[in-house]
Amino acid sequence: MKKHIVAPNSQMLLKTGILIFVLGILPLLGFSVYSFLLDADLINSKTGQAVPQVKHNLRLVWHEEFTEDGAPNPANWNYEYGFVRNKELQWYQSQNAVCKNGILVIEGKREKVPNPNYSPMASDWRNIRETASYTSACIITQGLHEWPAGGYFEVRAKIDVTQGAWPAIWLLGTEGQWPDNGEIDMMEFYRMNGVPHLLANVAWGTSQPYKAAWDSVKKRYADFTAQDPDWGGKFHIWSMDWDQEFIRLYVDDQLLNEIDLKETVNANGQNPFVGSKQFYLLLNLAIGANGGIPTDSEMPITFEVDYVRVYQ
Repeated sequence: MKKHIVAPNSQMLLKTGILIFVLGILPLLGFSVYSFLLDADLINSKTGQAVPQVKHNLRLVWHEEFTEDGAPNPANWNYEYGFVRNKELQWYQSQNAVCKNGILVIEGKREKVPNPNYSPMASDWRNIRETASYTSACIITQGLHEWPAGGYFEVRAKIDVTQGAWPAIWLLGTEGQWPDNGEIDMMEFYRMNGVPHLLANVAWGTSQPYKAAWDSVKKRYADFTAQDPDWGGKFHIWSMDWDQEFIRLYVDDQLLNEIDLKETVNANGQNPFVGSKQFYLLLNLAIGANGGIPTDSEMPITFEVDYVRVYQ
């Protein structure tokens, strides 16, 4: 039988040439051919879309898409427990963080739980409370995934603006005590004098222990709903662009705060936001304190996160 050989057309030759060129130049750029081929298949199973491997000329180094139902992946997340900070009302516990249909849902509930650390003679507010009337969750990457200063961080989330809610997307340094270790609040939502605000902040140390210096921007929630009345019912993208000179914090590509890192120097002369300092991520829903007194009829309160992506 006579064999028929089909000559390659110009389009096929062009595609082949481009592929050969890309595979040839990858090692020169510091990427392996293997990782390139592997990353090309990195698809978000919720959307069927590829997870971007490069943003702002930085490479994806870690991400969490929350695609598996149930508890958050223990390889990625630890938890805070009990009463932790700011005299907030909630008792943090792991069971209030659950992944459902590709979304992390942190739920603030009205429920009474006993405080195992209770002591009527205690001086610490965490131990003087016999019970907690609310529960919630704070999930953290501490001890599992930590990153050196710098990079591009992106979180897609939906916040609950109910009275009493204090959701946050933030990072803490791993070296030293707060605030000398450095704090970055990509997103906070709470009420100030009863008026809802979105905040974007950075904190560092002063000469007084546990007293922070702040570079903070506070935006009225009404400014966002004036542009979109259903703003609170939608997911939004909070992001941080962080280099050796500035930290820039955004929501939906709108710049909220630009922090000059020449100014963020602790009293001891150290700057927590430059160099090789390591940071970890926290996602939490606090109740009360800055969030205001909860309206129990509107419980539960939720904080929903679609994904977290880190580029460096």
